[in-house]
Amino acid sequence: MEFSGFDWDDANREKFRKHGMTIAAIERLFLRGVVVLPDAGHSQRETRLRAIGRTQDGRTAFVVFTLRDRAGAQLIRPISARYMHKKEIDRYAETCKA
Repeated sequence: MEFSGFDWDDANREKFRKHGMTIAAIERLFLRGVVVLPDAGHSQRETRLRAIGRTQDGRTAFVVFTLRDRAGAQLIRPISARYMHKKEIDRYAETCKA
């Protein structure tokens, strides 16, 4: 997935702090590589996507995001981000095997 940067504001920054994730960790997650899946159940006004990947310290994280075009640049607009629980990680691993 190609992108030029990220679209941040005070509202989405505060959401991530509540879940213990930093902006730097989210940005590095995308730079390290993520699995991107559709999020059709929550895509009402805009296309939303889900990303799953590992942070620099090896924790598995889940990010819901959309893509925004700003002056011809494709930006990732994170909507929600958190670390995944062991049960979620195991379920995801099983799904990938199928």
